[in-house]
Amino acid sequence: MKIGLVTAEYPPMQGGVGDFSHEIAKAMSTLGHEVHIITNFKQVSNSKSEEDGVRVERVINSWKWSCWRSLSEASRRLGLEVVNIQYEAAAFRMHPAINLMPMVRHCLFVGWPRSLPIVVTFHDLKVPYLFPKAGPLRRQSVLTLARYADAAIVTNPEDETDLRSAIGPRQSAIRLIPIGSNIAPHLPQRYNRDEWRARWNVKSGETLIGYFGFLHPLKGGEVLVRALAELASEGRAVKLLLIGGRTGSSDADTNAPYAAQVESLARELGVADRIAATGYVPPDQVSASFYATDVFALPFIEGASLRHGTFHAALAHGRAIVTTCPPVTLDELRDGENILLVPPNDAHALVDGIRRVMDNPALRTRLESGATELAQQFAWDRIAARTVQVYEQVRGLR
Repeated sequence: MKIGLVTAEYPPMQGGVGDFSHEIAKAMSTLGHEVHIITNFKQVSNSKSEEDGVRVERVINSWKWSCWRSLSEASRRLGLEVVNIQYEAAAFRMHPAINLMPMVRHCLFVGWPRSLPIVVTFHDLKVPYLFPKAGPLRRQSVLTLARYADAAIVTNPEDETDLRSAIGPRQSAIRLIPIGSNIAPHLPQRYNRDEWRARWNVKSGETLIGYFGFLHPLKGGEVLVRALAELASEGRAVKLLLIGGRTGSSDADTNAPYAAQVESLARELGVADRIAATGYVPPDQVSASFYATDVFALPFIEGASLRHGTFHAALAHGRAIVTTCPPVTLDELRDGENILLVPPNDAHALVDGIRRVMDNPALRTRLESGATELAQQFAWDRIAARTVQVYEQVRGLR
């Protein structure tokens, strides 16, 4: 099958949607499909390339209204059999053009191939900007995208429940397919854990707490820093390692001020010297950093969710994860077995969870083993196969 994945974020841009698109495209290619990434124009001599068996078409100059024509032309030229939009409002610069694409596709001025289905993968249900005081129209633009697509894929039960209740009669067009880890466990040659820990001046007997992902207001960076300060005040030998880039390509305007706020709080609480950061590094160095840690903390303010690639990466690396209670029951997460859950936005509770892992080696081992086992449910070959099944179903209906 000739598949087009439309994404406004793709490597070398930094961000979860771009990494997701890269991983699922590789997995689909391995399954024998011809996969084309359709993404942002790049100022290079050749806007078309092949990376990891995936054809990359960097042909979209803007994600405003002109993208309709650009997507139509690319789809016809490539002879695509299905198009899958990877939706995240921030990645599309909060503009509604992509939201309305499925609705307007058959207008003459768009020129969309009549039999070409559109599937949308919702990485979140956040709304675009539209215009000042747009109010409910912002939410309606997201629902319009779901209503007029041939199928809508959501990545977590919370979004599934929300979307099903909102779009009514078209509930049958919604599929739940979780994401996987954007970082496959793969260590550098001659990896030595002690040497890597020494890079961040972690001494023997010290506990290294890990955190992965951008510093974002909803990911609990301030809560984590307050927890670190509380552990330090107890006389605990602890340090914190921030793994990965500081801000993402799509929402740097939001992330950068918050990251500065977190750093300021660390200085205020006197723990700045206990925090190290890897910065944006290659995948094998991310893995090396993961395995250098003793306990992993992901204090999501809205609770843990299967939508977070950072969470899946920690599972894939078999870390002992302390995170926050999800907003809905997730049968996959078993507190004390493959995860340790604490109330959200509560530094004291986070400290208690980290302390339990530090003081109980048997618990740590159990959590690591449970995380590794759980990660198998989110393998990319399974995700790709389920997604292709959706494509085949909508093509049959078309």
